[in-house]
Amino acid sequence: MTELRTDRLLLRQWTAADREPFAAMNDDPAVMRHFPNRMTRAESDALVDRSEQAIVANGYGLWALEVLETGKFIGFTGLAPIRFDAHFTPAVEIGWRLAEPAWGNGYATEAARAALTHAFGPAGLTELVSITAVPNQPSRRVMERIGMTHDPADDFDHPRIEKGHPLERHVLYRIDRATWEQACRTP
Repeated sequence: MTELRTDRLLLRQWTAADREPFAAMNDDPAVMRHFPNRMTRAESDALVDRSEQAIVANGYGLWALEVLETGKFIGFTGLAPIRFDAHFTPAVEIGWRLAEPAWGNGYATEAARAALTHAFGPAGLTELVSITAVPNQPSRRVMERIGMTHDPADDFDHPRIEKGHPLERHVLYRIDRATWEQACRTP
Protein backbone atom coordinates (compact mmCIF):
# COMPACT_ATOMS: atom_id res chain seq x y z
CA MET A 1 0.00 0.00 0.00
CA THR A 2 1.40 3.38 -1.01
CA GLU A 3 1.78 5.85 1.85
CA LEU A 4 3.64 9.13 1.70
CA ARG A 5 5.25 10.96 4.63
CA THR A 6 6.40 14.51 5.09
CA ASP A 7 7.89 16.07 8.20
CA ARG A 8 4.41 16.66 9.61
CA LEU A 9 1.95 14.63 7.56
CA LEU A 10 0.99 11.12 6.53
CA LEU A 11 -0.83 10.59 3.23
CA ARG A 12 -2.42 7.16 3.67
CA GLN A 13 -5.20 4.80 2.75
CA TRP A 14 -8.62 5.64 4.17
CA THR A 15 -10.01 4.02 7.31
CA ALA A 16 -13.59 3.56 8.48
CA ALA A 17 -12.93 6.20 11.15
CA ASP A 18 -12.25 8.81 8.45
CA ARG A 19 -15.70 8.62 6.93
CA GLU A 20 -17.66 10.57 9.55
CA PRO A 21 -15.27 13.55 9.81
CA PHE A 22 -14.88 13.56 6.03
CA ALA A 23 -18.66 13.68 5.55
CA ALA A 24 -18.88 16.54 8.07
CA MET A 25 -16.14 18.38 6.19
CA ASN A 26 -17.95 17.87 2.86
CA ASP A 27 -21.13 19.31 4.40
CA ASP A 28 -19.33 22.35 5.88
CA PRO A 29 -20.33 25.55 4.01
CA ALA A 30 -16.89 27.10 4.61
CA VAL A 31 -15.00 24.09 3.21
CA MET A 32 -17.35 23.76 0.24
CA ARG A 33 -17.75 27.47 -0.59
CA HIS A 34 -15.95 27.04 -3.93
CA PHE A 35 -18.13 24.10 -4.96
CA PRO A 36 -21.68 24.43 -6.32
CA ASN A 37 -23.06 22.06 -3.66
CA ARG A 38 -22.14 20.47 -0.39
CA MET A 39 -21.96 16.66 -0.42
CA THR A 40 -24.41 14.24 1.14
CA ARG A 41 -23.06 11.44 3.31
CA ALA A 42 -23.64 8.99 0.45
CA GLU A 43 -21.70 11.19 -1.99
CA SER A 44 -18.88 11.62 0.51
CA ASP A 45 -18.68 7.87 1.15
CA ALA A 46 -18.69 7.21 -2.62
CA LEU A 47 -15.68 9.54 -2.98
CA VAL A 48 -13.87 7.60 -0.24
CA ASP A 49 -14.74 4.32 -2.00
CA ARG A 50 -13.34 5.57 -5.33
CA SER A 51 -10.24 6.89 -3.59
CA GLU A 52 -9.57 3.61 -1.78
CA GLN A 53 -9.95 1.64 -5.01
CA ALA A 54 -7.68 4.01 -6.97
CA ILE A 55 -4.89 3.77 -4.38
CA VAL A 56 -5.00 -0.03 -4.57
CA ALA A 57 -5.26 -0.17 -8.37
CA ASN A 58 -2.84 2.62 -9.32
CA GLY A 59 -0.55 3.16 -6.34
CA TYR A 60 -1.96 6.67 -6.05
CA GLY A 61 -5.27 8.39 -5.49
CA LEU A 62 -6.77 10.87 -3.09
CA TRP A 63 -5.00 9.88 0.13
CA ALA A 64 -6.46 10.55 3.55
CA LEU A 65 -4.35 13.23 5.21
CA GLU A 66 -3.26 12.83 8.82
CA VAL A 67 -1.17 15.06 11.09
CA LEU A 68 1.65 12.82 12.37
CA GLU A 69 1.98 14.52 15.76
CA THR A 70 -1.68 14.07 16.68
CA GLY A 71 -2.94 11.27 14.41
CA LYS A 72 -5.80 13.60 13.46
CA PHE A 73 -7.51 13.21 10.08
CA ILE A 74 -7.67 16.62 8.36
CA GLY A 75 -8.83 15.91 4.79
CA PHE A 76 -7.24 14.59 1.60
CA THR A 77 -4.49 15.32 -0.87
CA GLY A 78 -3.67 13.34 -3.95
CA LEU A 79 -3.96 12.46 -7.58
CA ALA A 80 -7.06 11.56 -9.57
CA PRO A 81 -8.03 11.34 -13.23
CA ILE A 82 -10.31 14.13 -14.43
CA ARG A 83 -13.74 12.55 -14.86
CA PHE A 84 -15.22 14.81 -17.54
CA ASP A 85 -14.37 15.82 -21.11
CA ALA A 86 -12.53 19.11 -21.65
CA HIS A 87 -9.87 20.56 -23.92
CA PHE A 88 -7.14 19.31 -21.54
CA THR A 89 -8.38 15.77 -20.89
CA PRO A 90 -7.42 13.02 -20.44
CA ALA A 91 -5.44 14.33 -17.49
CA VAL A 92 -4.55 13.53 -13.90
CA GLU A 93 -5.35 16.22 -11.35
CA ILE A 94 -3.51 17.01 -8.14
CA GLY A 95 -5.95 18.21 -5.52
CA TRP A 96 -6.62 18.74 -1.83
CA ARG A 97 -9.46 19.47 0.56
CA LEU A 98 -8.81 20.21 4.21
CA ALA A 99 -11.06 20.76 7.19
CA GLU A 100 -11.23 24.41 8.25
CA PRO A 101 -9.28 23.96 11.52
CA ALA A 102 -6.31 22.73 9.42
CA TRP A 103 -6.21 25.83 7.21
CA GLY A 104 -3.30 28.25 7.43
CA ASN A 105 -0.66 25.73 8.51
CA GLY A 106 0.89 25.01 5.12
CA TYR A 107 -0.47 21.46 5.16
CA ALA A 108 -1.98 21.59 1.65
CA THR A 109 1.30 22.79 0.12
CA GLU A 110 3.39 20.27 2.08
CA ALA A 111 1.14 17.36 1.15
CA ALA A 112 0.87 18.47 -2.49
CA ARG A 113 4.66 18.54 -2.79
CA ALA A 114 4.79 14.93 -1.54
CA ALA A 115 2.11 13.97 -4.07
CA LEU A 116 4.09 15.69 -6.86
CA THR A 117 7.22 13.75 -5.91
CA HIS A 118 5.25 10.51 -6.07
CA ALA A 119 3.52 11.46 -9.34
CA PHE A 120 6.73 12.28 -11.18
CA GLY A 121 8.71 9.50 -9.50
CA PRO A 122 7.20 6.10 -8.75
CA ALA A 123 3.86 6.78 -10.49
CA GLY A 124 5.66 7.71 -13.72
CA LEU A 125 3.29 10.53 -14.70
CA THR A 126 4.51 13.18 -17.12
CA GLU A 127 2.06 16.03 -16.40
CA LEU A 128 -0.42 17.06 -13.74
CA VAL A 129 -3.19 19.63 -13.82
CA SER A 130 -5.17 21.31 -11.08
CA ILE A 131 -8.48 23.07 -11.49
CA THR A 132 -10.63 25.29 -9.33
CA ALA A 133 -13.32 27.93 -9.56
CA VAL A 134 -11.90 31.35 -10.44
CA PRO A 135 -12.52 32.92 -6.99
CA ASN A 136 -10.73 30.14 -5.05
CA GLN A 137 -7.60 32.12 -4.25
CA PRO A 138 -6.36 29.83 -1.43
CA SER A 139 -6.15 26.83 -3.78
CA ARG A 140 -4.66 28.95 -6.53
CA ARG A 141 -1.89 30.06 -4.14
CA VAL A 142 -1.11 26.40 -3.34
CA MET A 143 -0.93 25.63 -7.06
CA GLU A 144 1.55 28.47 -7.52
CA ARG A 145 3.63 27.49 -4.46
CA ILE A 146 4.12 23.98 -5.85
CA GLY A 147 5.34 25.34 -9.18
CA MET A 148 2.23 25.05 -11.32
CA THR A 149 1.59 27.67 -13.99
CA HIS A 150 -1.60 29.24 -15.26
CA ASP A 151 -2.37 30.33 -18.82
CA PRO A 152 -5.69 32.24 -18.97
CA ALA A 153 -6.25 30.74 -22.45
CA ASP A 154 -6.76 27.37 -20.68
CA ASP A 155 -9.61 28.62 -18.45
CA PHE A 156 -12.93 26.92 -19.11
CA ASP A 157 -16.56 26.58 -18.11
CA HIS A 158 -16.87 23.45 -15.98
CA PRO A 159 -19.19 21.07 -17.85
CA ARG A 160 -20.72 19.73 -14.63
CA ILE A 161 -21.72 23.12 -13.26
CA GLU A 162 -24.95 24.78 -14.33
CA LYS A 163 -24.61 27.48 -16.98
CA GLY A 164 -24.58 30.91 -15.39
CA HIS A 165 -23.64 29.62 -11.92
CA PRO A 166 -21.12 31.96 -10.21
CA LEU A 167 -18.63 29.04 -9.93
CA GLU A 168 -19.00 27.82 -13.52
CA ARG A 169 -15.76 29.45 -14.75
CA HIS A 170 -12.65 27.48 -13.78
CA VAL A 171 -8.92 28.04 -14.03
CA LEU A 172 -6.46 25.38 -15.13
CA TYR A 173 -2.94 25.13 -13.75
CA ARG A 174 -0.31 22.74 -15.09
CA ILE A 175 3.08 21.29 -14.25
CA ASP A 176 5.12 18.75 -16.18
CA ARG A 177 7.89 16.46 -15.03
CA ALA A 178 10.69 18.51 -16.64
CA THR A 179 9.52 21.71 -14.94
CA TRP A 180 9.24 19.93 -11.60
CA GLU A 181 12.71 18.36 -11.99
CA GLN A 182 14.21 21.75 -12.81
CA ALA A 183 12.55 23.31 -9.74
CA CYS A 184 13.94 20.49 -7.56
CA ARG A 185 17.47 21.24 -8.80
CA THR A 186 17.15 24.99 -8.18
CA PRO A 187 18.16 25.97 -4.63
